[in-house]
Amino acid sequence: MALFSGKKQTGEQLPHNPHDLDAVMRKYDRESNTRVWEGKPKIVVTAILVAFSLFCIWVTLYATFLEEIRLTSFVGLIVLMGFIVFPAHKGHQQANFMPWYDIVLMVLGAGAYFYFTWNATAIIQQGNRFEWFQIIIGIIGILALAEVCRRSVGLPILIVASVFILYALTVGLSNPTFDGRLKYLVRNLFYTKEGVLSTPINVCSKFIVVFIIFGAFLERTGISAFFIDLANCAAGKFSGGPAKVAVLSSALCGMVSGSSVGNTVTTGSVTIPMMKKTGYKPEFAGAVEAAASTGGQIMPPIMGAAAFLMADFVGVPYSNILVRAILPAALYFAGIFIVVHLEAKKLGLKGIPKEQLPVFKKLIKRTFLLLPLIALVVFVTGSMMTMQKAAAYAILLAILVSLLDKDNRITVGKIIDALEAGGRGTISVAAACGIAGIIGGTITMTGLANLLINGIVAVAGNQLMVALVLTMLCCIVLGMGVPTTANYCIMASTCAPILIRMGVPPLAAHFFVFYFGIVADITPPVALAAYAGSAIAHSNPMKTAFTATKLAIAAFIVPYVFALNPAMLFIDTTLPQVVLIICTSLIGIFGVSAALEGYIITHMTWPQRIASGLGGLLLIDPQLSTDSVGIALIAVTFLWQYLHHKRRPADL
Repeated sequence: MALFSGKKQTGEQLPHNPHDLDAVMRKYDRESNTRVWEGKPKIVVTAILVAFSLFCIWVTLYATFLEEIRLTSFVGLIVLMGFIVFPAHKGHQQANFMPWYDIVLMVLGAGAYFYFTWNATAIIQQGNRFEWFQIIIGIIGILALAEVCRRSVGLPILIVASVFILYALTVGLSNPTFDGRLKYLVRNLFYTKEGVLSTPINVCSKFIVVFIIFGAFLERTGISAFFIDLANCAAGKFSGGPAKVAVLSSALCGMVSGSSVGNTVTTGSVTIPMMKKTGYKPEFAGAVEAAASTGGQIMPPIMGAAAFLMADFVGVPYSNILVRAILPAALYFAGIFIVVHLEAKKLGLKGIPKEQLPVFKKLIKRTFLLLPLIALVVFVTGSMMTMQKAAAYAILLAILVSLLDKDNRITVGKIIDALEAGGRGTISVAAACGIAGIIGGTITMTGLANLLINGIVAVAGNQLMVALVLTMLCCIVLGMGVPTTANYCIMASTCAPILIRMGVPPLAAHFFVFYFGIVADITPPVALAAYAGSAIAHSNPMKTAFTATKLAIAAFIVPYVFALNPAMLFIDTTLPQVVLIICTSLIGIFGVSAALEGYIITHMTWPQRIASGLGGLLLIDPQLSTDSVGIALIAVTFLWQYLHHKRRPADL
């Protein structure tokens, strides 16, 4: 869900050619590989995307017709726009050209869903009695959606879906004949709410699409540039300032962005060259931006759109998810900030000169740009209205607020551009949600989820830590190259029930699998955000990915903390317990980060690194004994460093 275009929106000159940044986006973000439309065809395509966005806003707010009609019309329009926007292959596209086979696929694919829309009542009433022509229509619809997903998202999620479908058609379903298995599978995946039309696409059509449009409007108000300037004011002057700016600006931009790659390119186009100029190594600069930008996926209120899905899966209000996500996200960014600070001290790096920083007095006058975001959070957490209505009001407020900004005032053209971007950004998310629904439906039909759950529970025995490690590995592998929304849907269907069976509270289990699905974006070998950062930094992609993994060590620690001690998510806890978990988590993250960085006050010896790292890991388990030993080890290491530093002040 790329809400930002990857182009800086202030008057400063980009350190990279904008065409180079677009090339990075096209290489690592499939959503940026689109057809070239010019002249009148471009006007027509823009009109379709704008009309789709307006249609979605109207439907989510006012429509009262059958849910099957709403969902099938939504997916039909997604297929239609998917073929119009995305070509079959990457590379240079001929302007105003769409091959005949794409037109045929578009008409047949969209037509399959519109057939269901037109005949929804009759199809619902016919029960299990489906003719073969209806099954063929269902197959066409599924394949067309899969092709749109391939073009806009990529192959990894389709490979996962194909494996599950093949399993269902061969041994997973009990019907003795292949025709019977095929008919049963297609009927359930296409004509019921157990497949394409299940929870993921339902949540996408009701909530996610409106928030994508909201993010597009926020982008046109210049809020991303404001966040970067705000981060510069807050941290730019300190040691290693540009890297700290990257962490803060990515955290702020992450509140409205749902794309690791998009966030990396947007803020990275400014911060990565600044980090290199300050003295950071290229792979470290690219890794900082990738790790921080990936954190945008776990940063409330948007959370890569997965927050809306999680609310539906767990059965709690969205505001509940938003509040509980704040502390883990803060600890994640604190972990990156700690490593960045230690690296700056180790290298003796300075901050950004004061004369190059934005003037705070001028910046404070533009804080009204935050009003739409603040209003959205207030509307939702205060239970004043539905999520979609809150997003719609926030869109209107974003337009009104922008009128107050004389430097970046919104125009009719920008409004059309935002609606077009919202429609375009919805295609890949909806396609991924549709395929995720197919995966979830197949798992449910075949009972594969129970087999997986029973298998891991049997291997883990009564050891929760073993189950957590095995679940983590499953999440990282299944999450490679899969976008946030679909990634979480797969994890929620396959991995979260494992932890729930082991006694982890449902919300903590879902947060656990969500986090480890996200870190796949920076975990080799498929680390798309890290590779995008390396392209801007001109560094070795694999070194950048491994460095990003080291920087994001908090993402590998925090989920274990809230799985073992749900107090971090404010589950069955008191204020003293929350304060305690914050303190021990920060100390633990500091200990592990320092061990990986090899520096606190001065360079660490290997015994010091081992003691610090072990102390940090012991603080994961919320027991008095492990906390005491962990804090003692880190304290001894720090004292050891301090005494060594006093003896050799030249090490500073």
